[in-house]
Amino acid sequence: MTPTTRRRNAAPPREAVLAAAMNTIAGRGLDGLTMAGLGRDVGMSSGHLLYYFRTKDELLLQTLEWSESQRGAERRGLLARQVTVRERLDAYVDLYVPDGHRDPHWTLWLEVWNRSQDAADDARARQAAIERAWHRDLVALLAEGISRGELRAVDPDRFAARLRALLDGFSVHVVVGVPGTGRAQVLAHVREFIEDALI
Repeated sequence: MTPTTRRRNAAPPREAVLAAAMNTIAGRGLDGLTMAGLGRDVGMSSGHLLYYFRTKDELLLQTLEWSESQRGAERRGLLARQVTVRERLDAYVDLYVPDGHRDPHWTLWLEVWNRSQDAADDARARQAAIERAWHRDLVALLAEGISRGELRAVDPDRFAARLRALLDGFSVHVVVGVPGTGRAQVLAHVREFIEDALI
């Protein structure tokens, strides 16, 4: 076997496969993501991909986990800035809300949510772990704001649950393209809600 043949048959790093999957979703949508097409993009057979990921559901969940690890690092960076709690809360909301119609990250989220109805307990637990990270960071930020007197005294856990439900609902409208619920309108609604409820 020549070195060239070995390189061609070697599996690309897992992150390269997941990045390629996310790029496909961004460029062609979920309908454009097939095992055969992804295999061509990364130089692997669809059978080889199935060996590593077992099912398309697992590929989608691992792609979401990979994407969320990057967003989690970005979120922690935003929340660690030396600015007011309100400014960091606005940054959290900005990161949470989709960029617009067919935002690839949110498109993937919706697909994983939809498929999770029939998913195994392990897959559901992994998805819940992603949700908990967003929730935990928001609760900590709200608690900090309350302790500093920057925010009205509320139960941080309960308020975070309600705020994230509001963000989820609006975000679904943005990503599916419901008229009148573009990103700018949603951010304005959420900021008004935060102002009324917390400031």
